[in-house]
This record gives sequence, C-alpha cells and structure tokens, in this order.
Amino acid sequence: MDKRIENTLLPRFAGLRGALCAVALLMGSGASAQQGQPIPVGVTKIALTPVEQAVEFVGRVSAIERVEVRARVKGFLEAVLFKEGDEIKKGAPLYRIEKGQFDADVKQAEGALLRSKAAKELSVIQLKRADELLAKQTGTAVARDQAQAADQQALGQIVSNEGALELAKLNLSYTEITAPIAGKIGATNVTVGNVVGPDSGVLTTIVSQNPMYVKFPVSEREFLKMRRDGSSAPREKLKVGIKFADGSLYDQNGELNFVDVSVDKATDTINVRGSFPNPNGVLVDGQFVRVVLQGDKPEEKLVVPQAALLADQKGMYVFVVQDDKAEVRRITTGGGFKDSLIVEDGLKAGDLVIVDGLQGVRPGAPVRARPAVNAMGTN
Repeated sequence: MDKRIENTLLPRFAGLRGALCAVALLMGSGASAQQGQPIPVGVTKIALTPVEQAVEFVGRVSAIERVEVRARVKGFLEAVLFKEGDEIKKGAPLYRIEKGQFDADVKQAEGALLRSKAAKELSVIQLKRADELLAKQTGTAVARDQAQAADQQALGQIVSNEGALELAKLNLSYTEITAPIAGKIGATNVTVGNVVGPDSGVLTTIVSQNPMYVKFPVSEREFLKMRRDGSSAPREKLKVGIKFADGSLYDQNGELNFVDVSVDKATDTINVRGSFPNPNGVLVDGQFVRVVLQGDKPEEKLVVPQAALLADQKGMYVFVVQDDKAEVRRITTGGGFKDSLIVEDGLKAGDLVIVDGLQGVRPGAPVRARPAVNAMGTN
C-alpha cells in the first residue's frame, strides 16, 4: 500500500476503533444495569384526591320569551313609538295606526244598539197590549203570538248589536300596538305612512332578557356515563356554568330546568336546557357558548400525573414500583384534572408510580425509588 494512503487512513481507522470501543462499553454498562444494577427513578404515591370533574357541551343561548309583533287591523301607520334596540317594558306603546275609520265604526255600532233597544221597548209595550186584549177576548191568540215573536226578535237584535259594538271597540284598541312582554326590541320592518295589516308580516321582534335559556345536546353515551359516574344527582344540585368563545367564564351560575323525554333519532342526543340570570344583558339570544357541568361537591378519585403515562397498541399504562422492581399496570382513564388524569381502573391508593427516569425502565428491571421533584401526591 502506498505510504501516503496508509498515513491518511490509519488515523481514521484508529478513530473508528475508539468509537466502537465506547459503544461496547456503553452496551456493557446497560447490560450490567439490566442484569442487576438498580435504575434510579422518581416516584409519586397515588392517593385519593377531591376532584370537581367538569364536562363541557356546546350550547346556544335562547330567550325565554320571544314575540313577533304584528298588526291586527288594517290601516295607515301613523307613528313608530320606540327606539330600535332599546329595553322596553310590558305594555309600552310601539306603533299607532290611523284611528278615524275605527272611531266611525264604533259610533255606527253604538247607534245601531240604541235603535235596537228602542225597538225592544216598543215590542214590550205591544206584547203587553196583546196579552190584555186576549184576556178580554177582544184580541186574538195569533196577534198575541206575533207580538211575542217581535219582542224576542228585538232582544236578539240588541245582543247582536252589542257584539258588533264590542268588536268595533276592540278593533279601535288594536290601532295602538303595545309590547306584550318586557325585553329588548329589534329593528322595525315598516315606517310611517305605509299601510299595515294582518297580512303585513312581522313589524318587529321582542326578546326577553332576564333570565335566559341555554340549550345543549348531550350524546346518549355521555348521558349514560354521567349517570354511572354519579352525576344523576338531583339536577338542581349540579353546578352549571358558561364559557364564552374567548375562553372567559360567565360570572353567573345557572341551573338545569329541563331534560327531554326522548332521544333525537337523527343525532342520538338528548336535549338539555339550563336557565341563567342575565341582569347585565351579557347573554344574547342565539349566541354560541360552552356549557360546563360540575357536581355539587368534589368526588374522591385516583389521579395520576400525565408524566407517568405511556401508551402502546394495547392502550395506556404506567410503571409502578413493586418489590423494588418496575411493574407494568394497564389503566383506564377518565377525564382530566389540572395536570393529571383521573384513573378509573388499574391502580389503587398507595401505589408508587414512576414519573421520572422512565427512559431506562423495562418490565421487571430493578429500580431504586426516590420521591419525584414537584410530583403530585403524597410521598
């Protein structure tokens, strides 16, 4: 071999031999650790912890009362008496329709009633006279019967005219359109000078403001889980909150007041409704929110730090220290709690779960346990 090539390659081979020796030493040390050298690990002791587990659902705010204001009589719109978007009280004037025609209808009905009452007085006199003549045998039964029928017709005309007068007065009252509920009023769909009537559609809309409903669907599976987990406590004891789109929490708690009696076949969900105070008008009809449900008091649950969790094709597991050796425990987790997960099955109180030093731990490997730094639980 050329001396120059040999001088160039020898240092490289020497470096390669050194690297191989280092790898061999490391493998040897790893093998010795597996053969009996305890691996130092940090552990935390699993204990029952008071947990206020929350479940979130997507919901929509809905006004308890919602009224579409419509005209009940036909006429020219004379005035719009509200400011769009304002809070209004029940009975507040909203629209005024021109009254002239309806005033005239009332007067006509009053006149007709007076005429029918006068006719009734005359029929009473005629009937009395017919009865006297028949008693003296100077009149006929036919004349008496005719007088009696005329009296009954006069009475019927009075009743009919009284009804017509009430209807005319009612139509006159409909020219003043007032708010049937208290709440916030929307934009007007008509302006002064237009002809409005029963066929004009919605003039404006009023939605109540305080309290407000929040409606949200719960999947059948989640509903059954809530019952299994003890969330079937009386619904008035559940804490119900609202989280807005920006993550902020509403400062008022609500209460559940309705759970539907059947499952929606199209979505396999059960509709649930809560009621929330809305004194400052923060909740808006139609608004999307997240509904947060919590139990009335914390439940004692086992929780495990997320740092201890491992996963493979079979699912979630952790390593626990048992007789100074690492042992695999398959676990079933529930919901989250702070920086930990709730453990439904697979662990018991007092188990030492490895949270630090998991890189070198294998099933059955000897370990030397020490309390983990900043670990959750009692060590």
